[in-house]
Amino acid sequence: MTARELDAAGITDPDLRAAYRHCRRLNARHGKTYFLATRLLPAARRPAVHALYGFARWADDVVDDLDSGATPEERARALDGLQARLAAGLRGADTADPVVQALAHTAARYRVDHAHFADFLTSMRDDLVVTDYPTYADLRRYMHGSAAVIGLQMLPVLGTVVPPERAAPHAAALGVAFQLTNFLRDVGEDLDRGRIYLPADLLAAHGADRALLRWSRDTGARDRRITAALVAAAELTRGVYREAAPGIGMLDPVSRPCVATAFTLYAGILDAIADDGYAVLHRRAVVPRRRRAAVALGGLGRIAAARLRARVGAAAGRVPVSGPGNGNGNGNGNGNRNGPWRGPWRGRGQGNGRGNGRGNGRGQGNGTVPEKETV
Repeated sequence: MTARELDAAGITDPDLRAAYRHCRRLNARHGKTYFLATRLLPAARRPAVHALYGFARWADDVVDDLDSGATPEERARALDGLQARLAAGLRGADTADPVVQALAHTAARYRVDHAHFADFLTSMRDDLVVTDYPTYADLRRYMHGSAAVIGLQMLPVLGTVVPPERAAPHAAALGVAFQLTNFLRDVGEDLDRGRIYLPADLLAAHGADRALLRWSRDTGARDRRITAALVAAAELTRGVYREAAPGIGMLDPVSRPCVATAFTLYAGILDAIADDGYAVLHRRAVVPRRRRAAVALGGLGRIAAARLRARVGAAAGRVPVSGPGNGNGNGNGNGNRNGPWRGPWRGRGQGNGRGNGRGNGRGQGNGTVPEKETV
């Protein structure tokens, strides 16, 4: 982690700075899309995001690291140990574990609900024993802990211009949309781990099942029934992106470019999958580097615009946004339906965005803004 980010966040303790740097390395190594989007946040907020991601990545690795040779029982004990260390850290106990140290500091600073971490670990334990999901409702229950709570953990860090409980359903939906995208992209890899995250009823509706997926993975052959099921899964996922989209305009304007960029890049994976003929059982679809760079550049432009609006609003005695977790905002923005996700971009507070179409919203809030926030 750069010294500038840690200085901006007011993190001075050498051990704590080292812990946050460790989390940042995890993010940079394992979450390239997420890491790119995080760089569009104000510098002071990036360490907290790296801590949250670092914890999720670490727990996920305990479950999914096939190279370790650990048995399910050994993995379960490792998760138990992680949960015990986390519980102690959240209570304020000293810990030598860098991920727990950074996460506990972030949770205290932003008042992240500890129940979100417990729910996440519950879903990680499910991965040790559950190999498929009969219905989409069953999968959504799993994803509450594995994905929705990630969005809810992030919300206090990002800040909102509406009461947080109003933005929370959209934040949770965005976490689910990201994970559904990963499930679709990684069907082949997950099958090799013995898991299928495509609901069995969705597969059956198109004449597919586990055996057919295994046959296709093993032989390299294609089957129209599998393709039809994957198309249906992609459409289901696009619907969840539409649920999530209104929440971006409810965020602190300086956080919107980060989330809008992640939204666009992750949803772009669905387009890459379609462009590759839904061959996810045989190869991973990726968003071209040129496209990723263009989206990030657009995010930088939105950052500059958000900072300028905040300064103009402050100079006029009109504070447009609260600090993380405080304040209120109102206003509406309307977008056209020409974006790839066919949903309107609606803004709350003052801001603009791009992802599933374009739209602008204006509004005023009555919270407070840090006078200086380095981007």
